[in-house]
Amino acid sequence: MSTETGQMDLLRFATAGSVDDGKSTLIGRLLYDSKSIFADQLEAVEKTSEAKGHSYVDLSLLTDGLRSEREQGITIDVAYRYFATPSRKFIIADTPGHVQYTRNMVTGASTADLGLVLVDARHGLTEQSRRHAVLLSLLRVPHLVLCVNKMDLVDYSQETYEKIHAEFTQFATKLNIPDLEVIPISALQGDNVVDRSTNMDWYSGPTLMHHLEHVHVASDRDLVDVRFPVQYVVRPQSDEHHDYRGYAGQVAGGVLKPGDEVVVLPSGMTSKIAGIDLFGTEVPQAFPPMSVTVRLEDDVDVSRGDMIARVNNAPTPSQDIDAMVCWMTTTPLKPRQKLAIKHTTRTGRALVKDIQYRLDVNTLHRDQDTKELGVNEIGRVQLRTTVPLLCDPYAKNRTTGSFILIDEATGVTVGAGMING
Repeated sequence: MSTETGQMDLLRFATAGSVDDGKSTLIGRLLYDSKSIFADQLEAVEKTSEAKGHSYVDLSLLTDGLRSEREQGITIDVAYRYFATPSRKFIIADTPGHVQYTRNMVTGASTADLGLVLVDARHGLTEQSRRHAVLLSLLRVPHLVLCVNKMDLVDYSQETYEKIHAEFTQFATKLNIPDLEVIPISALQGDNVVDRSTNMDWYSGPTLMHHLEHVHVASDRDLVDVRFPVQYVVRPQSDEHHDYRGYAGQVAGGVLKPGDEVVVLPSGMTSKIAGIDLFGTEVPQAFPPMSVTVRLEDDVDVSRGDMIARVNNAPTPSQDIDAMVCWMTTTPLKPRQKLAIKHTTRTGRALVKDIQYRLDVNTLHRDQDTKELGVNEIGRVQLRTTVPLLCDPYAKNRTTGSFILIDEATGVTVGAGMING
């Protein structure tokens, strides 16, 4: 597999569900049926299941990490799992379902290509499943899958599935969800997870694994607007290459090719791309999310935090930032507060000018009387930064449209922001 195509064969997906919706079992089933677990892991799980008196292999044990959490029956932090099938590699961000962990879900879903919301067929849509869908749409996750789980407990009823499908589809019209798939499954029995169910011959859509393997994500990335935040200036390491000077970073948008005319921001100096290197080998082009080193024809002054863009298509540097912010710490966010801000590879300081409203993620109601944002709350915030940010609206580019806020005293990340257009 070449590096260029290999970059596209990775799917990041975030799972969200309420407690007991069967999320751990579902992930366990994906790992188990795709043969992505070791024999000794399986043996340990079989033994534990037997010791607990289960008549089945408890696949949730494969993913539930810490024992104390398992004893409480809740999964707390964002857990990342990796597995692969012959056609694609996967990273799962497993996020907790409780409202008090909104911040974890924002963290896990912000880089996801696909969001997977789980509902229990017996209970249908809950406030929590609606909130998960709202957060995934706010985070502009381009693909959404609603898994109607525990179909075995409703006798694989088509009517139950159709009712949840209709209700969710209607709700989704209020949100920004470009691609929605609704799949009836039983994670416990394995129906429609990896293998097609023989119990639901009325369902003609894909299994979950088939959908995950074939969902098209390459076109979700912005391949038009060139954005290359410089992370590191590569200077000569030996006499042989004493005049080598490259700029390393991860492509955040567009396609870069040698010969392209580019501008370096914020200085506004222009040059042409002389070459692009990947692990010491020259490549004909670079696109998101490749990490490469770009060489320019002219000796222009470029440093970390600068951005390389196309001359006629560059972000407008701005110090006044209007964004949706998810607040992540117990001390509330208030106007006049000063924080450090990190946007792509740039860092600066930010002053909170105003909090316009708090968004109720269950009802989409805007509370305009609010004067602060508490932990796990999301609201529209105006910031003034000390350095100009080279940003795009989050709806256009999730990398150049996002930032984090940091408490300068502790160095802790206290907020995550999505810039409005």
